[in-house]
Amino acid sequence: MSQRVLEVTDLKKHFPIRGGLFGSTIGYVYAVDGVSFHIDKGETLSLVGESGCGKSTVGKAVLRLFPLTSGQVVLNGQRIDDMSAGALRPLRRQIQVVFQDPFSSLNPRMKVRDILAEPIRNFGLARSEAEVDEKVGSLMDKVRLPRDAVNRWPHEFSGGQRQRICIARALAAEPDVIVCDEAVSALDVSVKAQIVNLLQDLQSELGLAMLFISHDLAIVEHMTHRVAVMYLGQIVEVAERRALFGAPRHPYTEALLSAVPIPEPGAARERIVLQGDVPSPIKPPPGCRFHTRCPYSMERCRKEAPRLRDDGTGHLAACHLHDLPAAENPLLNKAPPTAFRAA
Repeated sequence: MSQRVLEVTDLKKHFPIRGGLFGSTIGYVYAVDGVSFHIDKGETLSLVGESGCGKSTVGKAVLRLFPLTSGQVVLNGQRIDDMSAGALRPLRRQIQVVFQDPFSSLNPRMKVRDILAEPIRNFGLARSEAEVDEKVGSLMDKVRLPRDAVNRWPHEFSGGQRQRICIARALAAEPDVIVCDEAVSALDVSVKAQIVNLLQDLQSELGLAMLFISHDLAIVEHMTHRVAVMYLGQIVEVAERRALFGAPRHPYTEALLSAVPIPEPGAARERIVLQGDVPSPIKPPPGCRFHTRCPYSMERCRKEAPRLRDDGTGHLAACHLHDLPAAENPLLNKAPPTAFRAA
């Protein structure tokens, strides 16, 4: 039986907009507006979507880097969204993060040894300095860097090496969950592949759960177990990797997959170009938030927000098209995307 490590229910984060003479609240940015998901031990859930859809805000909210508007975050069976900073501090060891930019997230005034030793000391994971040194050396082994590199400064490493140090720092706290917030998007293609393979190996070895936030569907298809697709602050589809890439059940997911480059030269595929721009998160459209750009939009979509519903196989989608007879549903009568038929 799988072990539930992280569970998020109806998560909302609305940022106030200040204005006027006295800085009163004149509106809100609905960055995250009712997001729910779970991650089991040893599982990777990828959160994907366009820039500005709220992916990174979800990651920061789960990490409690700012207060939530509403919703619940349960970590290893313990609710943490309503905890005080003092009560939460010892639990922060269980959930760590790897940020997008490995240079700005490392202290340039600290050597690698001190960077890795800091969480070990903070959470009392070693009884002596000799044990700290041994743990630091072991972390360098895990991320495949030489042990003698601990005496160097962050600026002496390449981008990929710095990201390995960031991963080692996250592992230093011996977490159960790691949030990877665009952790490979700033790296070269070859280095990106190495880091993804490293994360997979570490997950297999340590049984880590991962929330992998990314806009790169090719990377996501390679490394994830399940995928959650976000649009304008809400999750519109959640499914196991093969099911989602092979037969998307939401028009937005279908459009995203059509934009992924085809690995087979000369292969034909219909490119779905969405019309218009993403609506403002300050004033989301009524009904389905995707209806202003959806090629299948109906009158009902403009008035009624669809619920995220399970089709009976664990594949969840928020789309009114699935209330139509199967023969009339355009999403169920298309061949799978060319790039993923053999996945």
